[in-house]
Amino acid sequence: MAEDKTYPMTEEGKVKLEHELEDLKLNQRPEIINRIKIARSYGDLSENSEYESAKNEQSLLENRIKTVEHMIQYAEIIDSEQIDATEVSVGKIVTFQELPDEEPESYTIVGAAEADPMGGKISNDSPIAKSLIGHHVNDEVSIAIPVGTMQVKILKVENA
Repeated sequence: MAEDKTYPMTEEGKVKLEHELEDLKLNQRPEIINRIKIARSYGDLSENSEYESAKNEQSLLENRIKTVEHMIQYAEIIDSEQIDATEVSVGKIVTFQELPDEEPESYTIVGAAEADPMGGKISNDSPIAKSLIGHHVNDEVSIAIPVGTMQVKILKVENA
């Protein structure tokens, strides 16, 4: 049997998933069940769009619950403080500069469940993070991008 995938994440990310799971089960699930119950009371289900819509939402919700449960079960908590202070890893903020002379950029590397690119949090599965993880301050790294590669220099690494 194939090994189950682990989901690297910070402790904060796991707590966030646990809260989401609680909301899905205790708030959203009962709400959809109630909507299905109300839609059934309208009679003929074959032409009942409210019923179909609620059943579709229920299916999506149940799939999300399974996904979140699986991610929590196979969570791999990364304690960035246990990793060399100059090494890029999940749970650290990395500042790098595209060479030769672009402006420095900073991102927090997090597990996929925590990713928020607009908030400066990139997934450890992203091309940038995959290329940077394991490297240290002052390393020059090639990052594959859709139009080729970009060369960056890691300027700073700090705990998030």
